[in-house]
Amino acid sequence: MIGTILRPMPICSDMPERPRQPCLCRGLTALIPALRGRFFGGLLLLGVMTPASATTAPIQTDFDDDQILVTLPSLPSPSPTTDLTQRSPENLADEIQNDIAQARGQGDPRYLGYAERLLDAIPDSRMTDRLRVLKATWLQSLHRFDESRAVLEQVLDNPDTTRRNRIQALLTLANQEGVQGHYDKAEAAARGLTSTYPGLIAQSTEALIAARTGHAGAAYRDLNRALNNQARAGAVEKAWVNGTLADLAAQLGLPAAEQHWLKVIQLDPTDLYSRAAYVDWLIQRQRYAEALTLTKGYEKVDPLAVSRTIALRAAGLPEARAMTERMDERFREARWRGNLLHKRDYARYLLDIADNPDEALVWARKNWVTQREPLDTRLLLRAARAAGDQDTLQATRDWLARHHQQDARYPESQP
Repeated sequence: MIGTILRPMPICSDMPERPRQPCLCRGLTALIPALRGRFFGGLLLLGVMTPASATTAPIQTDFDDDQILVTLPSLPSPSPTTDLTQRSPENLADEIQNDIAQARGQGDPRYLGYAERLLDAIPDSRMTDRLRVLKATWLQSLHRFDESRAVLEQVLDNPDTTRRNRIQALLTLANQEGVQGHYDKAEAAARGLTSTYPGLIAQSTEALIAARTGHAGAAYRDLNRALNNQARAGAVEKAWVNGTLADLAAQLGLPAAEQHWLKVIQLDPTDLYSRAAYVDWLIQRQRYAEALTLTKGYEKVDPLAVSRTIALRAAGLPEARAMTERMDERFREARWRGNLLHKRDYARYLLDIADNPDEALVWARKNWVTQREPLDTRLLLRAARAAGDQDTLQATRDWLARHHQQDARYPESQP
């Protein structure tokens, strides 16, 4: 079961070294794309049955010893009996990085399990700063943010860390703090990133946090101008910056958001974060046929599966019933196992599919404690309005006002 996906962050090995460039987003600092490409969160214990799941078939727990339940993806990693001490830290880091990329590109958390097996096998004495940054990225994918932050700070506190590892640690930290709504901390990390690695990636980081703190218009204009002035930018940078521009344009209510998202998907079809954000934008505009096209074949990825179910139901298509039953069973099985892999997806399921706004609000609140991206905030506002919870509505509006954050995606923020 795949949870909310993280935007795939650029890896320093993908980014060319560049001379210092002037930053066009003066006064703007730090990033918040949701760890651009979000995977899934921690364990969520549930004891409440929702109306939508009450009629699903009983969960099968009795299987023959030789019955095949699922076929796992091919494992490029060595077998569990392989002696990892014979491999270099760089070789292990390459494999861990590949596993994380596969998890994000395919929406398959089992690759994170492969990365975990490797990380667990590396003793502290063999940990390098590159391995620590990858460990922090892996922890982020599980939404273990405090642990991730501690590992990143360990890298940044090391005076001997290389420039490349420092850049990656700063980018990862700025991203994480922004996602959680810790804008001052995100700004500090972004300043360090701009100082160490000026250019489009840093400018994108600055622009997004600026947009969350009252400067969305200027952030979009400056970043768009910067991208247009960088004809030699690589595909990684173009995809990253267009993803940020799409987010900013959507926040401003600009139609240009669509073209930026399409550019990202063209440059990187595996960017599930941008795909999910674009689909949500389409659904909000009742463009269900296009949303269905973009989600076809992604039914195993929870955010896209939930969106697909919503679009099928809204379009009144006959497939909606079967897809709804699949989602009911999927979340029911997650409760039976004692875990849900992300609160946002479950809350949205409860609100838009199970028609249980009170329970949806419970999980939207839990999600918003640690994650405050626009999609999280809008979900909280929608659930609070549907449940008639004026206190939560007002508290969320007050938080938005404190940060001077306005967003065309949530009209529910207006009294």
